[in-house]
Amino acid sequence: MPTVHTRAGELAYDELGTGAPLLLVHSAAHDRRDWDSIRPELARRHRTVAVDLPAHGESPAPLPSWQPSAAGVADLVEDVVDGLNLGPTSVLGSSVGGFAAARLAIRRPEAVRALILVDHGGFGSYPFGVRLFCRAMGVPALLRLAYPGFARGYLRASSAHDREVLRVARQLRRRPERAEVVAGLWRSFPGPEHSLESRAAEITAPTLIVWGNRDPVIPISAGRRAAELIPGARFVSMDTGHLPFSSDPAGFLAHVLPFLAAVPTG
Repeated sequence: MPTVHTRAGELAYDELGTGAPLLLVHSAAHDRRDWDSIRPELARRHRTVAVDLPAHGESPAPLPSWQPSAAGVADLVEDVVDGLNLGPTSVLGSSVGGFAAARLAIRRPEAVRALILVDHGGFGSYPFGVRLFCRAMGVPALLRLAYPGFARGYLRASSAHDREVLRVARQLRRRPERAEVVAGLWRSFPGPEHSLESRAAEITAPTLIVWGNRDPVIPISAGRRAAELIPGARFVSMDTGHLPFSSDPAGFLAHVLPFLAAVPTG
C-alpha cells in the first residue's frame, strides 16, 4: 500500500483511474472504502486518489506531535496535495473531510479546481446542548461505548454498501488509537478554528454541496448556510442519512458527474 508523508506521519492512499485528479477525503471513524460504491464511475473520467486519515483504514496511528482536530485534518489534506504533486485538483470531502476540502479552497485557491462538499462541518452554530454532546464524544471511553449505536443512527443504512460502511465505523469500539483521533476531532468542532463562515466568500472554486436531509449529525440548515456564503455554490438534498453517496450512489452521481464534467480542466 503506497503512503504519503504528512505532519501526522505516513498516510495510506490508493489511486484508481486516469484523467484530471479528484481527491477523496472520508469522514471520521470511516476510511477510504466509503467511496467504493461511486468510485468506479468517477474513475472512468478522473484519477481518483483516496486517502485514509490517521489511525483509519490502513494508516497507522499519528505521530505524538500531531494533535487531532478538524483543523489538523485540513492541514493533512494540504500535505497530501503537496506530497502527491496533484496540482489543481477537484476535492470530494465528506463530513470533516468536507470541512478540510473547503479550508483548502480558502487557503490554497490555486490547488483546488472544484469542490464537492457532503454533509460537512464549518458552517453551523453550536448551541449549548450541542457543545455538551461534542464534549462527551471527545472522551475516548464514552465515544467507544456510544459509537456503534450512534453510527447506526446517522448512517440510516439502506443498502449493502451502507451495512459494510457501518461495520467499519463500529470497529471504533475495538480500536483505541482510532478512538483517540476521533475524540480529538469531536472536541475541536465547537472551537473557532472549525468555523469557515467569515472566510467563505474567499472560495472561488465551483462548489457543489450535497446533503442527506435525514442526517441527525449536522442539520441541513448548515448546508444551506454554506451555500449562501460560498459564491455561486449549488445546493442539493437527498433523502438519506449522513453519507448520501453510500446510501444512494446513483442519485449522488446524477448530481456529481454533470457538475464535474462542466469544470474546466485546462
